[in-house]
Amino acid sequence: MQPRIKVITLGVQDLEKSLAFYRDGLCLPTDGIIGTEFEDGAVVFFNLNDDLILALYPKVALAKDAHVPPGPSSPSEFSLGHIVNSRQEVDALMRQAQRAGAHVTDPARERFWGGYSGYFQDLDGHLWEIAWNPAWVVGEA
Repeated sequence: MQPRIKVITLGVQDLEKSLAFYRDGLCLPTDGIIGTEFEDGAVVFFNLNDDLILALYPKVALAKDAHVPPGPSSPSEFSLGHIVNSRQEVDALMRQAQRAGAHVTDPARERFWGGYSGYFQDLDGHLWEIAWNPAWVVGEA
């Protein structure tokens, strides 16, 4: 398998609220909800860096599309990591997420691996880590 991950899709309970969280609260660029003319087609796309797309899709529609039963979410299954250029950026993004309605699960702090990071959950419990490490070289954050 060639490493060609292009889209990360998060199943969400309320597409409108999740759109507002990511667009208005975290300031991610999007054209908003598209595909509403299709049954189970409404989706939101956010174009991130390096051609990566974050998609929001109703959890029930995602389960139906994949032919799996919609089950309970578990925030410990995976996390999304957002790398920034400084401790100050970690702190600023953690505050921004909290103002947008995120639940901070672990405030930003020094980590055993030499960096500085914090964790929050979005409106649906998806876990995000905001991290900085002096050993990482980051382009536009």
